[in-house]
Amino acid sequence: MTEIPYRELLPMTAGVNSDGHLTIGGCDVVTLAARFGTPLYVYDEHTIRAMCRAFVGGFEAEYPDSHVSYSSKAFSTPALARILAEERVGVDIVTGGELAIVRSAGFPADAINFHGNNKGRVELEEALDYGIGLVTVDSMYEIDLLDEVAREKGVTQQILLRVSPSIDGRTHLLTSTGVLDQKFGFPIETGQAEEAVRHALGKPNLDLAGVHFHLGSPIFELEPYTQAIPYVLEFVANMREHGLEQRIFSPGGGFAIGYVPGSPPPDISDYAAAISASVREACDTFGLDEPRLIVEPGRAIVGRAGVAVYSVGAIKEIPGVRKYVSVDGGMGDNIRPVLYGAEYSIVKANGPGEPATDIVTIAGKYCESGDLLVKDAALPILEPGDVVAVAASGAYCLSMASNYNMSLRPPVLLVNDGEARLIRRRETYDDLLATSNL
Repeated sequence: MTEIPYRELLPMTAGVNSDGHLTIGGCDVVTLAARFGTPLYVYDEHTIRAMCRAFVGGFEAEYPDSHVSYSSKAFSTPALARILAEERVGVDIVTGGELAIVRSAGFPADAINFHGNNKGRVELEEALDYGIGLVTVDSMYEIDLLDEVAREKGVTQQILLRVSPSIDGRTHLLTSTGVLDQKFGFPIETGQAEEAVRHALGKPNLDLAGVHFHLGSPIFELEPYTQAIPYVLEFVANMREHGLEQRIFSPGGGFAIGYVPGSPPPDISDYAAAISASVREACDTFGLDEPRLIVEPGRAIVGRAGVAVYSVGAIKEIPGVRKYVSVDGGMGDNIRPVLYGAEYSIVKANGPGEPATDIVTIAGKYCESGDLLVKDAALPILEPGDVVAVAASGAYCLSMASNYNMSLRPPVLLVNDGEARLIRRRETYDDLLATSNL
């Protein structure tokens, strides 16, 4: 059996067929590239479902009154929304556009939580018209606005308050959201969170069910959760004097995945055990009833499930310096290496088992010198026309994709048991011109 490099980072169904090609979900990746063109994103349905079940089962085993809510900013399509509903996973949204995606799939309204630091009136009206289950509010302005919209609609909207515990999730500066100096949440230490509790409790069309916090992403350690949970729940206990009776508590998400060898995340069961124990212990310490626990994985559900597939083009070797291998995608479909310095692992799809005898840097096609997808990758010798696959590309790559250089965003396939289904077509030049006033 041919050994696949980075097997632990690729979708769970990754294999090698008799042609020596990488397969995902029983489909030949090279054949998919020839049929649908590159760049191309391929998602493995089996891996998505397996991760959903691992989260639902893992947390229910440790804390029966728990709910898993997928953070759809990681990747969102109607096809994925239908899978999530079948796997008893809710959805977090942050815009009206993400709401439109899940609505198109008939996603259960009571399993949707609307996040975001500056929701607009129209977005909130759309959410309430759909009967959304939760809104996580993030400012005094939003408390007032949502109460007004709810009053106009003749409803009482259940909400959570997003608080900031001022605890570092030990992740990248741009994805750390639990510290004091950042845009999300009411800070506890400044007294603003307490003020928000009082303000929200005074709104007749809002039902304050509890609090939420989020430390950032990806979080490779358990300690940030176990530090933040008791601190936030002590705050909740103190807020009883204002009339807060907590029914729901959310420590957010941020659960990590592996991108490169040697940096594995904790097991889901470890996250579940640590978070559940911390909630129980804090509730016991501060005399709180145990609330419903909501956790919000995004990257951890879809990250490993997706691979980005590219074709090799120009190759430039600078003797004694570096060998650049250019592909037909790059920062237009995956800006994370440029934005965060994110690292990825890459395989030769038309020869994953060949000896990795070359060290190359995979460059994108965009007009930026920083458009580098993978630096100093150990790969077999590559030639123009070869096909490469970047592992763990399922989260945030497509969500943050752009039309930079007027490029076309790539198609997306969902593969399972040897069948490939196009769930998002490639953009066309007509799409680029559709919003132009010619």
